[in-house]
Amino acid sequence: MAPQLYLITPGNPDQAEFPRRLMGVLSGPEVAALLVRRGQMDEAAYRDFAGRLVQIGQAAGAAVLVEDDTSLAQAIGADGVHVTEGGIKAIRAAIAALKPDGIVGVGNVRSRHDAMSFGELDVDYVMFGPLSGENDAQATDLAQWWAETFEVPAVLSVPQAEPDLLASATTEFIGLSDCIWAAQDPAGALAGFARPELAQTR
Repeated sequence: MAPQLYLITPGNPDQAEFPRRLMGVLSGPEVAALLVRRGQMDEAAYRDFAGRLVQIGQAAGAAVLVEDDTSLAQAIGADGVHVTEGGIKAIRAAIAALKPDGIVGVGNVRSRHDAMSFGELDVDYVMFGPLSGENDAQATDLAQWWAETFEVPAVLSVPQAEPDLLASATTEFIGLSDCIWAAQDPAGALAGFARPELAQTR
């Protein structure tokens, strides 16, 4: 089965314009999850921005996660949190606050040891690869190893992904970021990653 799509917002989008842009993108192929990155936003700006994107993403059928802020996830009705900072202590705190109903994912995985240490903590997925920037070949290798060895789902984040990646990826999810938002037509770029059975727009 082809991987599901996990969409990652830009680090520093135009906060006024981006929600409309996201609505256009989410009108196409099914997106399983949406991660709202904080970037350089202050607490108030991120709260407002994430709150708007939670409504848009959930209306399109995606699970929406915020970055490293369990309290915010609860306050704005997000589906969960993506933990990139604080290590095992932060992951355990997120699990205690959000499980079993909420989603706790973990990123910033640098090694097999990291992956195994995080993956045994009742997380919902382990993400390999950067949220933006250049692709990481080592992350691709780690993700393949994880997907072939463990039951916890893997997300392979490939910022500069090409649509043919879906044919060879072994992970349950593919994380898409720069390849979508840097495109002249983000909605068209995402449509290129549509699974065959979901090629039609909803």
